Amino acid sequence: MASRKKSARIEPTFEASVRDESSAGFFVGEDDRVVPSTRKKKPAAKQRGGSRKTSASRRSRGKGKRGGIFALMRGAMYWGMVMCLWGGIAGVGIVAYYGAQMPAATTWAIPDRPPNVRIVSVNGQLVANRGMTGGEAIGLHEMSPYIPQAVMAIEDRRFYSHFGIDPIGLGRAMVANVARGRISQGGSTLTQQLAKNLFLKPERTIERKVQEVLMALWLEHEYSKDQILEMYLNRVYFGSGSYGVEAASRRYFGKSARDVSLPEAALLAGLLQAPSRLSPARNPAAAERRAQLVLSAMRDQDRIGDGELATAMSSPASRTPAHWTGSEHYFADRVMEELPELIGEVRQDIIVETTADLVLQTFAEASIRRLIDEQGKTHSVSQGALVSIDSTGAVRAMVGGYDYATSQFDRVSEARRQPGSAFKPFVYMAAMEAGLTPDTTRNDAPVKYGKWAPRNYNDKYYGQVSLTDALAKSLNSVAVQLAREVGPSAVVETAWRMGVESDLQPNLSIALGTSEVTPLELTAAYVPFANGGYRPDIHFVKRVKTAKGEVLYEHRPATGPRVARPEVIGMMNAMMAQTVSQGTARKAAFGWPAAGKTGTTQNARDAWFVGYTANLTTGVWFGNDDGSPTKNTGGSMPALAWNEFMAAAHEGVPVAQLPGGWSGGGVLAKVEDILRAQDPLDDRTASIERPVPASETRPQAMGGVGSIMDVILGN
Repeated sequence: MASRKKSARIEPTFEASVRDESSAGFFVGEDDRVVPSTRKKKPAAKQRGGSRKTSASRRSRGKGKRGGIFALMRGAMYWGMVMCLWGGIAGVGIVAYYGAQMPAATTWAIPDRPPNVRIVSVNGQLVANRGMTGGEAIGLHEMSPYIPQAVMAIEDRRFYSHFGIDPIGLGRAMVANVARGRISQGGSTLTQQLAKNLFLKPERTIERKVQEVLMALWLEHEYSKDQILEMYLNRVYFGSGSYGVEAASRRYFGKSARDVSLPEAALLAGLLQAPSRLSPARNPAAAERRAQLVLSAMRDQDRIGDGELATAMSSPASRTPAHWTGSEHYFADRVMEELPELIGEVRQDIIVETTADLVLQTFAEASIRRLIDEQGKTHSVSQGALVSIDSTGAVRAMVGGYDYATSQFDRVSEARRQPGSAFKPFVYMAAMEAGLTPDTTRNDAPVKYGKWAPRNYNDKYYGQVSLTDALAKSLNSVAVQLAREVGPSAVVETAWRMGVESDLQPNLSIALGTSEVTPLELTAAYVPFANGGYRPDIHFVKRVKTAKGEVLYEHRPATGPRVARPEVIGMMNAMMAQTVSQGTARKAAFGWPAAGKTGTTQNARDAWFVGYTANLTTGVWFGNDDGSPTKNTGGSMPALAWNEFMAAAHEGVPVAQLPGGWSGGGVLAKVEDILRAQDPLDDRTASIERPVPASETRPQAMGGVGSIMDVILGN
């Protein structure tokens, strides 16, 4: 047997990390072990061309890297699921906790909407809305269709598809807020907003948010989407004191929500994000930018077409110049003062039908504003007031000041001022009732009673004059003589009987109008001259009814008690007609049979003219709230304003003569005997009691002048 060369045994090694490239053996690395070795690795051997890692080592590290990433992802998923689970449990617990503190859902009910008072004119035109909301509630089908579409586009685009909570919208808002690093979007739906407005306080707490969600779900269960949207639009705040779309439409555009255009609807919808900050009354530029954003959202959601978008963008909403600037709001305020006495507490929406004639109201406001604008600086006059009453006592127009937006103080019914010579008709009427006539004469000369020596205007005296001339020229000395003859108490009683309600001081200075009165009561006291001697019930309200038509109050027309005999009224009208035709009120004449009396107090602090036709009795006052002197007289600005208003008010109305009639002393030769015949009106021994006015508790005058020395020295 031939001998063979013995081959060397090759043993696997687990220690060497490097081998000779020319080696024909095989190599098993540490990573190939079934059970990893616990021995420490020895340093790698150096090779002849330098050291380098083996391909096996590179594969080992790659596997380790991939394994670490997957392990990290698995860990993150695991702990994420754990956190979600515990978060869900915590959320359920919070909802259960706060939900348990709420009343039972069976007791939940929509609170009544604050009642609205809709005040309309004698012709049914809107004068104003009053109440917390400032506007009536209107149905979703009644309002402009652009309004709900605009609101949904910018506030809740998925309103008709979600269940009260919008997870998609909530998620979108969260992502946007995280991206911007601040809260820039809200995820509340319209239903959630309604729940918050109806039931909850505005505080930002977890409890409030949980309750908001629960109540939103309840609303969605109890009411239809249309009902929820209608409630929301009639109650949400639109800024500038306006709650609900009707109030906001009236406030910003001077029109009903039924007539709102697309640009106007977009402006309203844009206000909901920040009603006060974005109010067009405060920041019109910001409001318009927001409105354009709403229009873009409506187009993106196919709620409007390209043509509608282009038209709306090119013709933005035009708003009213200011809120409640019209003088009719003085009228509305007075109506609101009287309502509690007529119907008690307002518990539901009501409609108040007033006596206001908005055409006459416009004439009245125009005359006051024009004269102050054109002559105010020249005459140092900053304020004016006008009230017009018909012969039945219905107040047809009332302007309480130059601008309601600037000052809501009603100078017609609240400001007490000295009437000056405008009070003299009651002095002369008392004299007529005492037996004198317009032809009776008195000596116009300086007089002195104790330390008081009243003077005529410019110290001019005429000697023997008839009472007609004395009244037409507004002679102070004659008026004081007559008051002394009949007695100051008789003058006061006459004024109260005719309609003055203020407290009057029975002294001689009463003849010159030193006791303060309001323009409303002074004008009302002239009405019996215009209607033949009857004192009507001065009223602003004809009827009050609910929105369903139930009548809560209705004024019953009545002639009123007779407070003066026809012959006395005839003589007074004859004398005061001379004041207009050739006396101090010549500027008031406008072509109708008219009568009246001017009045100017010391230093011209107050300038008056109260005059009447058989149709209307109108009083005008000009002055300053602080009682500062003017350069005006009753025969100047007041007579001009009266003329302008009355001429417009009587246009197209058939001419009517003043009641009574007096043709001179020959006709009434024995007038003294007639007037002294037994009659309750002639009983001078009866005690005088001032009538208690309904307005006794109203605010007193601002800047009134009360001293006896502040009496008129002019007309």
